[in-house]
Amino acid sequence: MSEKIRIGTVGLGLMGSSIATCILAAGHEVTSLVLSISEAKTAQKRIFNFLSELSAEGLLAGDPEEIIEKITITDDVSIFAGHEVVIESITESVDAKKDIYRQLETVLSPTAIIGSNTSAIPVTILQEGLAHPERLLGIHWAEPAHITRFMEVICGKDSDLKYAQQVVQLAESWGKEPSLLRKDIRGFITNRIMYAMLREAFNLVENGFATPEDVDRSLRNDLGYWITFAGPFRFMDLTGIPAYLTVMKDLFPELDNTSKAPQTMENLVSAGAKGVSNAQGFYPYTKESAARWEEKFIEFSFDIRKLAAKYNEEFK
Repeated sequence: MSEKIRIGTVGLGLMGSSIATCILAAGHEVTSLVLSISEAKTAQKRIFNFLSELSAEGLLAGDPEEIIEKITITDDVSIFAGHEVVIESITESVDAKKDIYRQLETVLSPTAIIGSNTSAIPVTILQEGLAHPERLLGIHWAEPAHITRFMEVICGKDSDLKYAQQVVQLAESWGKEPSLLRKDIRGFITNRIMYAMLREAFNLVENGFATPEDVDRSLRNDLGYWITFAGPFRFMDLTGIPAYLTVMKDLFPELDNTSKAPQTMENLVSAGAKGVSNAQGFYPYTKESAARWEEKFIEFSFDIRKLAAKYNEEFK
């Protein structure tokens, strides 16, 4: 597969725009499908701002003014004819995603890859009813997609591994460090592990052992300090394996295993909390402090990318 083929994307919300930015920054031309062409101006401005961020950080080879010209935004799916890769990033709805895939299959060749940026829907479910389910893969990005090096490439029951391997190779050319899941499982790698952690975090808070602030503080200064350098298996190698077995035998029986969502989350969502996007969450925010946290998160994401790249390059 050519490194600089034209890539298609579907959806130009915040995440879709970030994905398009990543691909543009890697030197590809991009065709982006939107539900309404009225979205185009706002999306193009957002993508230009993302490109400008990358340029300011020294992570963009080229002028944002020139690179933004390489994206075509359209509401006509037929323009995808001839594309070898199309990445969908719309709402987490099985029906909405399948509707897009059916439209894509009317114009794409049988060997063109369709990727879904889903974080929760099993790829096998998305493949059901497709004319060519073997070319549908999960391509799970992390936000902000144009900064993070994360990606998971997920095979569904009917996926052909050769397509997944092509996407892994392509993602590496985008500056990603993709992980390949050869079998489909709900939540994939990071979400399964993260939500297991979140369940225990809520257990500690709701049962009075610690406040959200204390939980955050502990994780930032322990897990948060090493996990960019080494994942859990490497960390056990670095710090001595036998002690972990001892702790597992004592601790595992006491970890929370509830199948219900935490009541605290139910209450927050019912009250309309969305986090910093509406200045209402686990912590108190003003409109100004919420915006500042968002700015700092982007700044931090760039710093972590550089730090991770520094150490990963040494051990390749």
